[in-house]
Amino acid sequence: MLFRGINFLRLIMSFVEKRKKLVDKLIKRKILTKPEVIRAMLKVPRDKFVPKKAVSTAYMDSPLTIGLGQTISAPHMNAMMCEYLELKEGDKVLEIGTGSGYHAALCAELVAPEGSQNSGHVFTIERHQKLVEKAKESLKEAGYEHAVTVIHGDGTLGYPEKAPYDKILVTAASPENIPPPLKKQLKDGGILCIPAGSKSYGQNLYVITKKGEDLKSKRITGVRFVPLIGKHGFDS
Repeated sequence: MLFRGINFLRLIMSFVEKRKKLVDKLIKRKILTKPEVIRAMLKVPRDKFVPKKAVSTAYMDSPLTIGLGQTISAPHMNAMMCEYLELKEGDKVLEIGTGSGYHAALCAELVAPEGSQNSGHVFTIERHQKLVEKAKESLKEAGYEHAVTVIHGDGTLGYPEKAPYDKILVTAASPENIPPPLKKQLKDGGILCIPAGSKSYGQNLYVITKKGEDLKSKRITGVRFVPLIGKHGFDS
C-alpha cells in the first residue's frame, strides 16, 4: 500500500513538472503572455481530462482524440483562445463544444478563481451525451464543478436561458455565417472567439467584438477544428 502511495505521488509530481515545461515552452513562443492565463494553465490538470490510455501524452502540445470523432485541442490553442477572450474574474461565459471539459476548466479558473468574491460562471454545451457525462466527472475530479454547468444540446442555438454573456468561445468550426443566436446572446462590449470556414480545411480563428449592434471581426490565424454540427452549423 505504501509503495502504491509513493508511486502515485511520483506520478502527480511528474504531471506537475510536465505541465510547467509545457507552459514554459508556450511562454517562450509568446503564445502565453498574460499572467492570469499562465496561472490557469499551470493550475488546471490536463491529465484529468484526457482518456486514460493517453494520459502519458497529456502535456504534449497536440490535440488528442477523446472519442465520438471529437478531440481535446492542443494546449497552445487553449492558451490562445483564453488570451484573446480577455477572460476576467466575474465574467459569465458560454462555451460551445464541451468536449473533455478541459477548456471549460481553464475558463472557470480565470472567471471564478478559488476565494473569489466576484465569481463568474461557465455554461458549456455539448451535443454528445456520453461526453457530457464524462466532462462532468472530470470537472468534479479537478474541482471545477461549482463554476461550470454542462448542458446537453445544440450549441449553435446558444443558451438563451442565461444570456447575455460577457464572453463566448466556440471549439468547433462554424460555417462562415456565424450562428445568429451566438451573436445575439453576446453582451454589448463582449467578445466571441470562434473558428470558421469549411467543414474540414480552410478554417480561420476569429475574434469578434460587439459594440451595440455592430460586430467587429479580426482574423487571427489559420486553424483546423472538428465541424460545428447543428441547426446553424454543418449537417451531421
